[in-house]
This record gives sequence, C-alpha cells and structure tokens, in this order.
Amino acid sequence: MIQYIWNGNLYLWLILWPLSILYGVITKFIRFCFTCGLLKSWRAPVPVIVIGNLTVGGSGKTPLVIWLVKELQLRKFRIGVISRGYKGKYNKYPLLVTQNTSAQEAGDEAVLIAKRTNIPVSVSPNRRQAIELLLKNFDINIIISDDGLQHYALQRDIEIVVIDGMRRFGNGWWLPAGPMRERANRLQEVDAVIVNGGHVLSNEIKMKLNAELAINLFNGKQQPVHKLNNVIAIAGIGYPTRFFNTVKQHGLTPLAEINFPDHHNYNYLELSKLISKDQNLLMTEKDAIKCLKFATENWWYLPINVTLEGSLIKTLMQNIENLRYKKFC
Repeated sequence: MIQYIWNGNLYLWLILWPLSILYGVITKFIRFCFTCGLLKSWRAPVPVIVIGNLTVGGSGKTPLVIWLVKELQLRKFRIGVISRGYKGKYNKYPLLVTQNTSAQEAGDEAVLIAKRTNIPVSVSPNRRQAIELLLKNFDINIIISDDGLQHYALQRDIEIVVIDGMRRFGNGWWLPAGPMRERANRLQEVDAVIVNGGHVLSNEIKMKLNAELAINLFNGKQQPVHKLNNVIAIAGIGYPTRFFNTVKQHGLTPLAEINFPDHHNYNYLELSKLISKDQNLLMTEKDAIKCLKFATENWWYLPINVTLEGSLIKTLMQNIENLRYKKFC
C-alpha cells in the first residue's frame, strides 16, 4: 500500500503531506546547524567516502560498496568499511565484524560485506566510534561508509548516491507522504549519482546487476541459476521485486515469489514450511547470511555483483585517487 501512495497512484499521500513538511523543516534545520557550526561534525584523519541514497528502501548500496572495495584494492588502498549495523543487537558498540560475527549482532549488510571482501568492517550507530575502532586496530588509509548520507555529524570527502532507476523518487516528497529522506535537488551537491537499472540520465552512471551462479547454503555447491528446478524464491530486502526480476532475467521462473520484511530474521521452521522435498528454496545473499546455521541441502542463494558503465566512472575514480594527496588534521 505505502509503495502505491509514494508512487503517486493514490492521493492518500496528501493526508500525510503536513507531516512531510514538518519532516523536511526538521531535517533541513539539522543540516543547517551542522553547516554553520551550531552542531559539531567530526573530521576523520583519513578520507571518508559515503555511499547512500535519498530514499528509503533498497537501492543497491551494499553491492556497490563491495564493487568499490574491490576497485580500491586494485589501486592499493588499505580500506575499512563502517556500517550502522541496522537491526543488529549487540551488548556494546562499536563492534569489529569477524567471520564468526552473526547478522543478529552486526546486521546482515555488515556481515555480508565482511564475508565478501575480507576487509576490516566496524559497526556502530556512532560512526565516529566505528572509524576510531578501525584505525586503532588496522593500518587503513581510506574509509567507506555503507549508508550515512544524512549523518552530517561525520564529515566526508566523497558522496555517492545510489538511485533505483525503476522507482526513482516516487512522488518526490519527504517521508512519510513520499519516500524521500532528502529532496532530489540534493543530487546537485554529490560527487556521483549511480542508477541501478531503469533510465539513466547523461550525468549519471549506470549500474547493472549480474547474477549467474547459485550457491548451496548447506554444502557450497555452485551451479547456473537457470538449472535449478521447482524453485520457490524468497526475499527479505528493501525492494524484493528487483531480486525476483533478476532471477527471471537469468532464465529461471520460480513457482512462487514470497516477500518478507526487510532485514527479517528467519528461522528454520518458517522456511522449511515453504517448500516440499522435491523443491528448492532460492534467496538473496543478504538473506542467506542469516540462514547458514540451519540450512538444508535444497536451500540456495544468488550472489549479486555489479558492473558500472559510462565515462563518469573514470572521473569518480580519479577524484578518489586525488584523496591520497589531501592533508588531514
């Protein structure tokens, strides 16, 4: 229902419009306070790249973080990643993510990044504490923040915004009448705009999702996704439709597509009820992170990689390279 409202298909958003104005006034005032120094922001002793979005819901930030980590590794950067650790519950933050850290402790996105990249990842609602923990324990010369575009208490050197190209900005209004955390004119201030699918403007970078090999949660076996039979597909992400479309674009038509809430914590009983013995369960990699300990032989996940297209990629990477020579206090 809320997606229909945000996309302008229902005029119920008008009822919420006064709350959106209030939201916009508050967020603009908070940013003004940081800009003029009424609220203090912190400058890290190393460059900070923020990858975020203007809307709520999944846009593809985490796969882009993984892509950027690999690109910077090729350029000999020593990288650390920080995350808020959304939906993670740990008794004390900041938390260093290891191969044994659970998604329940650090959040699924932070654990996924750590497993895919094997680089230092730190989690805390306080991003300064997350960075300080990384710098205390590792020789790092650049930080990538997974989300945090609106976290103005942390100064940043590069801002990258990811847009879902199919949904764009819906009706364009602030929460709750629309999907916007900040209005679209914020794009004029960022260093790069990356569009995941859909229509791409001349000043934007196109991002494509690639997924070919499904991986078995139980034994690690790999096979082309289109060769799986009798598949029930599930997704507990911000925009499940994107995952289901990706599956079908790679030659597989599931018997059923089942949505779960974003960042849902699964259990064996609820998932085992969805399939029979001759069927296969297919999920996102982010979902799989939370199911590894109780998975069975007919459970699979589909890793997503991204490729970027366009001449503006070179400009973005050169801007990041230039950070090597920037002086930090």
